[in-house]
This record gives sequence, structure tokens and C-alpha cells, in this order.
Amino acid sequence: MGMNSMIQLCLAILLLPASISFAALDKVRIGMGAFSPSNSAVWVAEERGFFKKHGVEAEVIFIGGGATRSVNALLAGDIQFATAGGSAVITSVLRGADLVMIAALNNKGVHRLLVRPDIDTPEELKGKKVGITAFGTSSHSVLTLLLNHWRMRQDELQVLQIGSSPTMLLSMEKKVIDGAVLTDPSYFMAEDKGYRVLADLAKMNIHYLQSMMVSTRSYLRGNRDLATRVLKAYVEGIAYFKKNKKDSVRIILKRMRMEADKEKYAERTHEQYANVYFERIPYPSLGGIKTVLESLARENPKAKNADPNAFIDPSILKSLEDSGFIKALYD
Repeated sequence: MGMNSMIQLCLAILLLPASISFAALDKVRIGMGAFSPSNSAVWVAEERGFFKKHGVEAEVIFIGGGATRSVNALLAGDIQFATAGGSAVITSVLRGADLVMIAALNNKGVHRLLVRPDIDTPEELKGKKVGITAFGTSSHSVLTLLLNHWRMRQDELQVLQIGSSPTMLLSMEKKVIDGAVLTDPSYFMAEDKGYRVLADLAKMNIHYLQSMMVSTRSYLRGNRDLATRVLKAYVEGIAYFKKNKKDSVRIILKRMRMEADKEKYAERTHEQYANVYFERIPYPSLGGIKTVLESLARENPKAKNADPNAFIDPSILKSLEDSGFIKALYD
């Protein structure tokens, strides 16, 4: 073998591991139904390369249309994982859908019902126009929970499908609607503009599955190792978010498409999620599932006797906890 051939062979051997590593990345699509800071740890995992670190080429895509559209895309096989409100997932499972929650993005209710400043009580909502993202979405589920809490019926209001929280805030300013179920940072902005907080789920101590990481049981059966690596990247995203405020605020601004002058709102959002909403070991809340089932039982008899454990598979997350992987992220 000539010298040139030897050099070419050595170069090929040196380059081989990189080629294999690149080819070994497993592709997955993670769909999001709404622009929400609840997705921040997933965005961080993508931006900081944690998915690739664990051998996953993740395409994080915005689907729109809230949890219902994400669930439909998941069932159609267009995506392999979805971030979706727990209520939409539970409703689908009760109808026979092959869905399961494997981790929580946020177990706590972050929505607030903002209204015109002249509306003082829930009773004064009757006949008023209240905006939600869309029927079947988390904002709709939250409104239903609130109305049940106040012993009011949905047909006593005019419930309108408006779109994302920023769009609903704009609709309030244009007087198209009288109130809206908003997430942060939109409700911070609404408060600063003088709108009244009529209901805050967190302060009302109403447990709710705000946003979950969801897949299908059939997919997990055939791709458990890949799902484990996806969750590794996700929990690493949570740890980074908690420990790196400046960069996480930058990612919130970028992914929420917020102008630079809105940084104070992104900082307030980061503080809430880092200290309250994001959990180091993000198991889906059984208490939250029970709350959703109790709410659904009024209309759906199947929810009355459903086992809360039937909607979750915490085993992958448990394996990461037991192995010490999550603890090491904070040591």
C-alpha cells in the first residue's frame, strides 16, 4: 500500500466515529399546540443541544390550535411526542385513544382569567364575551373548571375561540371581548394595562394538569430507549433553566417572539417557572388527574370511576430518578 493510500485510510478511520455519531441520531418530532412558557425547558433542551447530546435529533414544531390539535397529530403519527394539557389527553383516553402522559411540563394551573376593570364578580360575567384559545384546549378546560367552581353554566357566557394569549390580549384592547383566559407573560401585560384578575388558578388552590409530555403507549413499547433519551434531554433542560436565568430569559424572549423591551415580563415568567412551576423530577400529578376527572364526570360517566393511574406511565422518569441521573444535574 502506497503512502497516499495509508494517509487516506488513517483519515477515514479518524473521521469514522464522527460519521457514525451523526448517523446514529434518532429523529423525533415534538409538537406544541400553543406558544407558552410551559414549553421553556423543551426549548432550552433544543437550543443548548441536550437532545443531540443524548443521540436525538429533535424537531420541535409549533402546531397551533391548542392541545386538541397536538393530540390529533400524535394519534395520526405526524409527531412522536406532544406537549398538551392534561384535560385534553384524559378526555381522549376516555374515548379509547392510545395516549399516555410520561412527564409533566407543569402540573400547576398558570392560567388567569382577566376581565375589564368594571367587572368585579363572576356573576357579572353573565352575557359577556370571554376568549379562549379554542374549544378543547387548556384555556377552555380552565374556564370550565372556574365555572364549575362558581356554579355557573358555560351557556350563560359568550365563549369565543380567539387564538393564543397575545392575540386574546389584543382582542381585549380592541374591545372585541370582555375577558380572556390568559397565560404568562400575557397576563402580566394585561394587569399592567389595568385589566382585573378575576381568577388565578394557583391562588385558588385548584390543581390542574397545565401541560404534559405525551406519547402513545404503542410508540413507547417499540421505542423505550429513545423515549428515555428524550426525557433525559428534557430534565436536563429543566435543570439548565433553573440554574441559568440570563440565557433562559433570552430563550423565552426568542421563542415567545417577544420584543426586547418586554424583557421584564420574561424575567417575571422565568422566576415563576424556575421556582414554582418546574419540578426537578416532573411526574404527572395524580391529584391533578383526579381534579380533571371530577370535572369531566359531570358530562362523561366514564370519568366517574376511572383510575387516575391509567393515564400515566411514570416508569421512564422513575428509571432516571433511580439511576441518579437527575440528582447529578443539580450536584
